[in-house]
Amino acid sequence: MQVEPFKVHILGCGSALPTLRHYASSQVVEVRDKVLMLDCAEGTQMQLRKCRVRFTKLSHVFITHLHGDHCFGLIGMISTFGLLGRTARLHVHAPEALGPELERQIQFFTHDLGFEVVFYPVDTTVRSVVYEDRSIMVENIPLEHRLPCCGYIISEKPTLPHIRREMMECYQIPVSQAGNIKNGADWTMPDGEVIPNSRLVVPADPPRSYAYISDTRYMPKLHEQLRGVNTLYHESTYGDDHLPQSEKYFHSTARQAATVARDAGVGRLLLGHYSSRYEDETVLLNEAKEVFPQSFLTNEMEVFDI
Repeated sequence: MQVEPFKVHILGCGSALPTLRHYASSQVVEVRDKVLMLDCAEGTQMQLRKCRVRFTKLSHVFITHLHGDHCFGLIGMISTFGLLGRTARLHVHAPEALGPELERQIQFFTHDLGFEVVFYPVDTTVRSVVYEDRSIMVENIPLEHRLPCCGYIISEKPTLPHIRREMMECYQIPVSQAGNIKNGADWTMPDGEVIPNSRLVVPADPPRSYAYISDTRYMPKLHEQLRGVNTLYHESTYGDDHLPQSEKYFHSTARQAATVARDAGVGRLLLGHYSSRYEDETVLLNEAKEVFPQSFLTNEMEVFDI
């Protein structure tokens, strides 16, 4: 049985100050048949081209907060979509203050855009569902930064079990009955023998989830919001050597990110949003691994399977 795709493409994992090594924050998530974007920093559209995810498939953009290294690329990408002849709506979820500003930018910088940009204000102070459809759900998670900020959790919804096709053939069960069997029905043979549902299906794949925790100071209770997440991306701007700066600017260290991952019981931790002062982020990785061994550095163009 083929597992539905759930992939995270790292477009940028640096912090505010541009460097020659890293782009600022942006990721693309392919989940089931959808393409979602998390943050949209300057240069995102160029990175999107490099990662070969089709522009036309991108449907929703989720902005965590209104610092430039998380949203300066949005209007440029929207303008480019217009030049490419996009007609499908683009849905933008972000803190409320971005709404009128984005509308002004669209009016000023684009003409005859050709598609609608639909804005959804996100209340960064409470956890809530900001998007859902039949197969996935996206929730925002309140964070503590220097201005309103949230993270996002992308979760699959539970699915039905898989049909055992060899058993369907063995008992000559019509294909038209597959839906009923997926929903728990047994099968009765012509001679009255009942074939239990458990022999006709295999359990559904367990739902997967991915948490994107952008700029925040260490929150001792954050792990309670992230329990059981398969993969967690948590900003790790600094190492232990710059703990005072992390506290001053409301950022986290790699060790603090690892503490959240350990306490939440996640499967894997991805580190990112590195300060430009680090030419080699191995020091951050080592500090994180001391707390949570399943820690990994992110780099541009890397793809992580959830």
